[in-house]
Amino acid sequence: MINGNYATTREKVSFINDQGETLAGLLERPVAAPLAYALFAHCFTCSKTIGAATRISRALAAQGFAVLRFDFTGLGNSEGDFANTNFSSNVRDLLSAAQHLKAQGHALDLLIGHSLGGAAVLAAAADLPDVKAVVTVGAPSDPGHIEKLLSEHAQTIETAGSATVEIGGRPFKIGKQFLDDIRNQPLTERIARLGKALLVMHSPVDNVVEIDQASKIFQAAKHPKSFISLDRADHLLNDPQDAQFAANVIAAWSTRYVIARSEAAADRPALAPGEVLVRETGAGFTNEVFTATHKLLADEPISAGGTDRGPDPYGLLLAALGACTSMTLRIYAQHKQLALTRVAVKLRHSKIYAQDCDDCETREGKLDQIEREIAIEGELDGDQRQRLLEIANKCPVHRTLTSEIRIRSRLVE
Repeated sequence: MINGNYATTREKVSFINDQGETLAGLLERPVAAPLAYALFAHCFTCSKTIGAATRISRALAAQGFAVLRFDFTGLGNSEGDFANTNFSSNVRDLLSAAQHLKAQGHALDLLIGHSLGGAAVLAAAADLPDVKAVVTVGAPSDPGHIEKLLSEHAQTIETAGSATVEIGGRPFKIGKQFLDDIRNQPLTERIARLGKALLVMHSPVDNVVEIDQASKIFQAAKHPKSFISLDRADHLLNDPQDAQFAANVIAAWSTRYVIARSEAAADRPALAPGEVLVRETGAGFTNEVFTATHKLLADEPISAGGTDRGPDPYGLLLAALGACTSMTLRIYAQHKQLALTRVAVKLRHSKIYAQDCDDCETREGKLDQIEREIAIEGELDGDQRQRLLEIANKCPVHRTLTSEIRIRSRLVE
């Protein structure tokens, strides 16, 4: 049951986009396990702190959702030059944000986009298979619609290559590449192939993006789709009541599409520290992996018949060894006060013929080999670096893998 009584928290988030720039975000979430994870895309030249984004995200958090909102490249607290961005780069930023959530073990359930951010989530949705539903608020059906805001400067941009345009009382440098990009977006085709539940929300008195744009989105989409009129609301939803209403509708509507899947949060197993539970999801080889406080997915790659929703078993094994190696070196460096600034561990697993291994006891057949490359950064001399390599070989997981292991299995009800 959805209600607005969840205690909430907010945390700063940062992640790297496909250009290597750090983007700044905020994750609004309930203190309890979230019912679903959502990603919010803000309007053109706005930021994550604009009223509509803030109010909707907080209202959804109070109803059990975790909502990540962030500044697109070159805006707010995010790195990068806005003049070098365009609609396509915004879409890629959204994919980077979704990848960040996935890396944290959170499958993205819901996309929400306001204004041009709405067009961006429609464009990004096809590349996010975990997403089950998409919501647009005051969104254009064509990114090229934004060109009307630049109409007085279009000729200058075309001839000079760029122009400084005042939008919302702030100057922004707009380049010709931006115009070329928004003019060549096949968004209508993408909407028709969306394959996800869609909720279109728009105000009939929106004087920035006319309501006929919402009609075009709705007509292009296939069912399931819904339309809600934000009666009397302005484009930016400046009235807090309008943002609250939008959040309430989103929460109620999405229960049919994302909450049922996310009720796994209520089905989370009770595990003691040190226990791990792995169970099938019912979707091919995909398994949920639970610890006492975390959850992630395991899967097989597409080439092996899986859906690649998580690392394969050997990937998880290598991850355990790599993480243990890095943590062990960090503990040792802190204890010895070494100038170790960063550790990176790359690992590969393979099968080799035993006869090719000079220092192995096994002489016949094949055996497992793990290659581990350890990069250590910092002002360290040769002796210190060599000692760190020796310490790496003493990490607990390394010792476990190279010692006799006994695994006892039994069937349980």
